[in-house]
Formats: sequence, C-alpha cells, structure tokens
Amino acid sequence: MRPQYVHLYVFDSLSDWEASYAIAGINNPQFQKNPGIYRIRSVAITRAPVVSMGGIRIQPDLALDELSLNDSAMLILPGGITWDGGKNSEVIEVAREFLDSGVPAAAICGATAGLARGGLLDCRRHTSNSREYLAATHYRGTELYEDALAFTDNNLITAAGTAPVDFAYHIFRRLDIYAPPLLEAWYGLFKTGDAEYFSAFAKAADESQNNPADSMQL
Repeated sequence: MRPQYVHLYVFDSLSDWEASYAIAGINNPQFQKNPGIYRIRSVAITRAPVVSMGGIRIQPDLALDELSLNDSAMLILPGGITWDGGKNSEVIEVAREFLDSGVPAAAICGATAGLARGGLLDCRRHTSNSREYLAATHYRGTELYEDALAFTDNNLITAAGTAPVDFAYHIFRRLDIYAPPLLEAWYGLFKTGDAEYFSAFAKAADESQNNPADSMQL
C-alpha cells in the first residue's frame, strides 16, 4: 500500500515540541489501525536547511512549490516566534488551498495567528492561545472562538501552544489512525500520567494487535 503523506511545515525558530506527539504517532505504525498508511514529510519555503527553536537542524524533504494537494493527507503548521512578526505568509496560501479543497490543515499556537491574519478563521470555529492573542491580529472571526485547548471544525484543527497532546489527539482522530478505545487511553495516559490509563492503553493496544479485522487491512 502506497503511504499517504502528512506534511509538516518547517521554518527557522519553529517550536519543535508543539507537533512532536502528532508527528511521532503518525510516523510510527505501531498500534495503528492501518499500519504504515501515513508518513511524515517536511516542507519549507525552500529546500534550504532550517533550525528549530531547540537548535535541531532540519533538511526539508521538499519546497512549498513542490507540494501537491493530491499527495497530502494533511498539512501541519507548528508555532514559532516568526508568526507574530507576520512571516510565513507563503504557507498560509497553501493552507487556504488545502481547506478550500477539503484537505485537513492543523495549526497550533502562533500558526493560528497566521491563519487569522490570512482570513482563514473568519468563517471557521477555532481556538488558539487566547481570545486576546487572536484579537490582536484584527481578524473577523472573534465570535467563532472556542474556549478549548484544541478544537476541530470539519477540516481545520487549531490548538493552544500549551496543548501539544490535545493537538495530537485531534489530529489522530481526524486521520482515524487508532481505534477509539486506544486513542482515548493514549490521551488519558499522556494527559494525566495516571497508571489506570496505562493499563487501559496496554489492553487496547493488545486488542488492536490481535484483531483479525485489523490484520486484514494491513
């Protein structure tokens, strides 16, 4: 089965932790309903290397002008300080094409401000770091703001920068990566660290590995 690509936008100073749970889960076939169906590919304005806020040097897989909607299952936009300076406008136009074509896009922290400046949150329910944070962009969608750590409105996922686990949860659910019991146990475990969720996760993982229906989909 040919994998579907989930594209991670990368740029200098990106907040590398904000999409970390999501991209690790997507790229790791373990426990997935259809193992290996998705693969992460990084995309930047050009193919020149970028350096994350944590000092990690990233060599992009492709440039924005090489990205095709037909090859992508989702576009993920992590946050970073450059968004607040109005940069990364090139990828906002790509996100617009994704959403207008029915392909999901997910943005967290500063990236939500980028979407707001681009008018993409004027008619879609969304969340961000706070109401005040987005209001500073002077966008027109303030009445559609949701007081939530992460929120999904059809093909748009948005999240606060303090909620990488919630962000991943919404992405996993939208891509239908895990069986519902496993996804809920994963969320409970990484959100709380409670041993009760670890047991539930282990049980759900074992069931997913031994489900004949899942095996037929490999």
